[in-house]
Amino acid sequence: MHRRITLALALPALLGLGAAQLPDSTEVSGLKEALRLAAERAVGATSQPGGFLDDARIRIGLPGALGQMTSGLRAIGMGAQVDELEVAMNRAAEKAAGEATPVFVDAIGQMSFQDASGIVTGGDTAATEYFQKTTSDPLRERFRPIVDQAMQSVGLAQQYEQLVGRYNAIPFVLAPDFDLAGYVTEKTLSGLFTVVGEEEKKIRTNPAARATDLLKQVFGR
Repeated sequence: MHRRITLALALPALLGLGAAQLPDSTEVSGLKEALRLAAERAVGATSQPGGFLDDARIRIGLPGALGQMTSGLRAIGMGAQVDELEVAMNRAAEKAAGEATPVFVDAIGQMSFQDASGIVTGGDTAATEYFQKTTSDPLRERFRPIVDQAMQSVGLAQQYEQLVGRYNAIPFVLAPDFDLAGYVTEKTLSGLFTVVGEEEKKIRTNPAARATDLLKQVFGR
C-alpha cells in the first residue's frame, strides 16, 4: 500500500503535471486513453489503401537477397513483376493491419497498475513497447491467415516464385528458400508498431495531438 501511495504521488511529476496532483486512477485512465488513441490512429493509417505502400517508413520491399538485387531484376526486364509483387505484399499488410484493433483493445483492458507505472516512467514509446510485449503473438496469429489469403487471391506466391526463378537464372546467384507469408506478416507487425510509436510520441509531446479532455488533463503542462 505504501508503494502504491508513493508512486501515485510521483506520477504527476513524471508526467510533467507540475504541482497539481491527480488521483492515480485518473492517470491510469489517461494512459489507457493514450494507448487507445495511438492504436486507433495507427490502425486507421496503416489499413487504408496506401497505408503501407505509400509510407516510406514502413513500405515492404522485396526480401533478403532479392531486395538487394532489385536493380538487377529491373535491368533484365522484370521491373513490372517487381512492382506488382511489392504492391501485392503491401496490400496484404494493409488488409491485415485493419484487424489489429480488438487485440489492442484487449491488451488495454488487461493493463495493470504496474504496467501503467512502467509506461509513465519509460521513454516516449514505452506504451508502444507494452503493446509489442502483450500483442505481438496474438497479432501474428491473426495476421498470418489474412496475409495467406491475400497472397492467394492475387497470385502473390506465384509471382514470387516466378521472380525467384528469374533471379536464380542470373549467373552465380541463388535465392534462398523463403517464407514469404511469414516475411509479410513480420513486416506488417513492425510497420504497425512503428506508426503506433509515432502516434504515442505525438500525444506525449504535442498538445494538438491530445484529442480528449482526459489526455489534456493527464499529459498537459
